[in-house]
Formats: sequence, C-alpha cells, structure tokens
Amino acid sequence: MNDTPDPSTPTLFDLNGRTAYVPGGYGGIGEAVAWGLARAGARVAVSGRSLEKAQALAAQLCAAGHDALGVVMDAHSVADIRRSVDEVAAAFGGLDILVNCVGIQREQNLAEVTEEAFDEVVQVNLKATMFLAQAAAQHQVAAAETGRAPGRQVHLLSVRAQLGLKNRGYSAYCSTKGAIAMLVRQHAVELARHGITVNGVAPTVVRTEMGSHWLTNPVTRAQVLERIPLGRVAEPQDVVAPVLFFCGPGAAFVTGQTLYVDGGLTATQ
Repeated sequence: MNDTPDPSTPTLFDLNGRTAYVPGGYGGIGEAVAWGLARAGARVAVSGRSLEKAQALAAQLCAAGHDALGVVMDAHSVADIRRSVDEVAAAFGGLDILVNCVGIQREQNLAEVTEEAFDEVVQVNLKATMFLAQAAAQHQVAAAETGRAPGRQVHLLSVRAQLGLKNRGYSAYCSTKGAIAMLVRQHAVELARHGITVNGVAPTVVRTEMGSHWLTNPVTRAQVLERIPLGRVAEPQDVVAPVLFFCGPGAAFVTGQTLYVDGGLTATQ
C-alpha cells in the first residue's frame, strides 16, 4: 500500500462553489455549523423565527469575507418552510446542502404531558424536518438532472434518538428524534438514485444555551459527566467536523447513517 500523502485529501472537505442552508442557524450549534460551512468555502444562508438574529449572523459572516444571507423561517408553518427554501435557492442560484439545526424541547413527565406541548415538539422537530427535506430535495433533484454535483442533507439529532432518559420528561423529544433517525434512512434510499445523500449527526449534551440547564446545576452536571466516558460534554465545534464530513466530497458514498458525537455515551448503553 502506498503511504505517500494524497494531494487530493484536502479536497475531500472542500465546499467551494456550494450553497448551504442552515435552518436554526443562529442557535449555538447552528452558528458554529454556519461558520464551519463558510470557512470550507460554501455560501451560507441561516434562518430562524427572528429575521434580526439571522441577518446579524449573516452580517458577521460577510464581514469575515464570506458570502452569507439571513432569512426568516417559522418552523411551525409548512408554507413558511417552503417559502424560505425557495428564497435561499433563488438568492444563491440553487441549493446544494441542507443542514437542519431546528429543534425544541418541552420537558413534561409522562403523567403531565399536554397535547399542546407534545404537538408543538412534533411540529418543530419532526414535521418541519420532513418538509425542509422535501423542499430542499425538490431543488436538489432538479439540479442533479442538469448535471450539477449531487446534493447533501444533514439533520441534527441527539443521543435521545436512541436512548431514553431516566427520571426526566422526554417523551416528545425522544420520540421525535428517533423518528428523524428513521426519516434519514428513508429519505436516503429514496434520494439515492439522484446521488443525493442524507445523514444525521447526533450529539450528547452540548455547551450551548439549550444545554445550559444541565450544566449550571451541579447535580445534573455531575450526572452528565459521569455518563460520558470521555469525561466532558460536547462543545459546538465538536459537532462541526462531522457535519462538514457529511457535506463534503469525502462522504459521497455514505448515506442513511447517524453519527453519534457523544464521547462514548452510546457505547456504554
């Protein structure tokens, strides 16, 4: 076997000329992903319910020399999801990469789960994922038929796609994340004939605002750290490289997979 360095290796992660859309892109993980995609050469659109926050991050990216756009999107509305995808594709002349960072949690114990809270988690976590994927795929399939390089879709999940959580009210969250793991597989096989890949990245607790309730409480922080073999929680940057791998040329033959970014947590369960 020839162990001479392969000069093509850096291109395995090269996103120059590619366009990426990151719904939920100004959250803790989403912002890190947006910067990672931009630094890899992609033009990046970020969105969320706050147009002001989306445009502020886009302005920071542009100030750093990247091509970026901020748009508004309400994950509660399928019509708005479709409109945002079309807006990004129109602005960039196409849509190559979808990195879906949308997600919420409404913690309620089983006996206390309300229909309203459960439905909202299903709407934002699962239904929005379905229709973001559909809207992006429509553009990606059409582009593939013209000879454009195949599209990529990556969904942010959680270790709770595979693991329940003892003594906490995670019915809605766990069930939606588990369902998205199956959507990843189904969409991967449906889109494979177009060369489009679909994968998931599933971190454990990440040091973000959403994960802060675990880390600011000394008791829960100790419980979290005890469960993770590497002895720490994830940083947003820990999630970026796995996402970039799935988006880049190096992962062209990887689809329908969920990569657990969890410090070894799922290996112990």
